[in-house]
Amino acid sequence: MIDLLGNLSQLKDNSPKTIKILDTTLRDGEQAPGIALTTEEKVSIATELDNIGVSVIEAGSACTGQSEREAIKQIVELDLSAKITSFARGIQSDIDDALDCGVDGVTLVVPSSDRHVTDKVRTTREDVISNSISLIDYAKDHGIWLELLGEDGSRADLDFLTALMQSGIDAGADWICWADTVGYASPEQAHLAVSQLSKIGPTSTHTHDDLGLAVSNVLASIAGGALMVHATVNGIGERSGNVALEEVAIALHHCYGIDTVKLDGLFNLAQLVSRSTGVSLPPNKAVIGENAFTHESGIHTDGILKDDRMYEPYPPELVGRGRRLAVGKHIGRAGARAALEEHGITASDDQISTIVNRVKVLAERNKRVTDADLLAIADDVCGIPRNQKITLVDLIAVSGGATPTASIRLEVDGEERSSSGIGSGPVDAAINAVRGALNDSRFRLVSYHVDALTGGTDALVTVYVEVARGDRTVSVASSDADITRASVLALIDGLDRLMFS
Repeated sequence: MIDLLGNLSQLKDNSPKTIKILDTTLRDGEQAPGIALTTEEKVSIATELDNIGVSVIEAGSACTGQSEREAIKQIVELDLSAKITSFARGIQSDIDDALDCGVDGVTLVVPSSDRHVTDKVRTTREDVISNSISLIDYAKDHGIWLELLGEDGSRADLDFLTALMQSGIDAGADWICWADTVGYASPEQAHLAVSQLSKIGPTSTHTHDDLGLAVSNVLASIAGGALMVHATVNGIGERSGNVALEEVAIALHHCYGIDTVKLDGLFNLAQLVSRSTGVSLPPNKAVIGENAFTHESGIHTDGILKDDRMYEPYPPELVGRGRRLAVGKHIGRAGARAALEEHGITASDDQISTIVNRVKVLAERNKRVTDADLLAIADDVCGIPRNQKITLVDLIAVSGGATPTASIRLEVDGEERSSSGIGSGPVDAAINAVRGALNDSRFRLVSYHVDALTGGTDALVTVYVEVARGDRTVSVASSDADITRASVLALIDGLDRLMFS
């Protein structure tokens, strides 16, 4: 095994070093099956990537078509601090398409493994080098930044890959990139290849997660001299995805003191990309998954309450998160007491014991227990009357046509309020309508999950939401045959507890 720790420690011990991030969410990330971002979504994501300090944003592939070029142009017109680039194949027309969009540069992708050179492109090694030099000359004559990437570089003959990249640097390429296009390489292979390429010129690394080694191969690449990492938000991408930007960023910061981006913006960015792509975040996903800073076990909760670093590698606030004590089968007395105190409920030792036992019984029967369940049990055990102040009077949601809309009537502490909203779907529109009716900008939807309880066209669904207002959060569930109605009922139940408890 290579000494990754030793090599990276040398980077840490030297003067502060920043590793650049080239984010390819809008290009390689969008190539994942089922993802098609609108121009507005691409613009929003690019803006947030710039806000956290990403160095290079690969805004798309200009050669894809007119709508793609329009999106790239709009991102260019934002005049962001990040360099805006386009993917370009090894043909001049791709560079022309990118130039027409006004980008700062291109990543020129040419074949490098014999499988790609001979079987895919049906050319020769010599022609690949000759063509690359010609295209680099053309791009540099037009005054743009250029990165040369050898596709399938991890399966290429290293001597040929080195010769190809040397010819690129000699022709004026600003960067060269080692690409593990199919997630094939081991950390040793990544280190060996990048160590050799980085002697030629500024080198980046592009890794995929087919073997679950994407982050490891990034660290091995940096140990070998790579100074820029290609990544996608949430690790979206073809097959098993690209290396996740948030995982690279926290690993380099936490383990080696190496800077990349503003870490406290990672969670909001992850949520934005998840909503835009429709790709939900696995609850156990590192850094940005729902469970990353959630504790249920009584032993763990007790430890966290005594020392917030007891069962966490770094503070959740570092990446824009908050800590949550979950309610479930493994809840302990300390966790139950702390969860209740967050909602202003004080219970005796005997009451806490009763509450914990009832929560465990409910969890064994229903599996998932919400904060609202805990509070309802506590109300019953402690004899606390509850008068819900927010109730749903009427809801109309329309998803046909160009823009989903919703109209809502609520009764709020005896006063009837109405509002309407639009959104990306009927649920989003209804949530915006609730926001308008309550005239409350302080609440935000932290997480949203749907379970189908029955089959058929009249299937009953349960919607779980976690909603926050200020520094308080509450999780709530509601079931209905109408997913939009279930979502609104869960939301207003949570907001009722946050606003009036």
